[in-house]
Amino acid sequence: MGQRLTQIATRTGDGGTTGLGDNTRVSKNSLRVHAMGDVDELNSNLGVLLCEDMPAGVRVLLVEIQHQLFNLGGELSIPGFELLKPEAVIALDEALAEHNATLPPLAEFILPAGTRAASVAHVCRTVARRAERAVVALGNEEALKDTPRQYLNRLSDLMFVLARVLNRHRGDGSVGDDIYWKSERMAKAESQ
Repeated sequence: MGQRLTQIATRTGDGGTTGLGDNTRVSKNSLRVHAMGDVDELNSNLGVLLCEDMPAGVRVLLVEIQHQLFNLGGELSIPGFELLKPEAVIALDEALAEHNATLPPLAEFILPAGTRAASVAHVCRTVARRAERAVVALGNEEALKDTPRQYLNRLSDLMFVLARVLNRHRGDGSVGDDIYWKSERMAKAESQ
């Protein structure tokens, strides 16, 4: 990896470019910088989510995901470098299976709502989808490994599942539920 930051305000970006980890400079509006920024925003939102009450196992999982997202950001900042390993995708698949097994099947769509923790998890889900789109766009222009795209795809799925888990978690021992979408079509079908 490149040299560690010792100074934050360098003024080198005042002209609209930023330095990558391989010491090249690119436009701050480049596809690579957009992807890096979306991954950074996702990681920051996970930091907000970690301020909430949640089961200990979910907390440990989210901290590990933050480390993997930092690896992903590092990989994106150094063209051709690999930091995010395929094993990280496998770990998300395992977490998805574990947490999904604890949830009742969905019969209807749910709203991105409920507890504050679940709502923030839904924000993380949507930012993960945006980051995935940014990585796909970058991959359409430059050679990228599959792992970053796969990781973000699985992570958005996992954040949906964790939002459901967090809607059921109550610090007082009671059990909550998802907030279901009330569509006009469904309401008509129920009234008949």
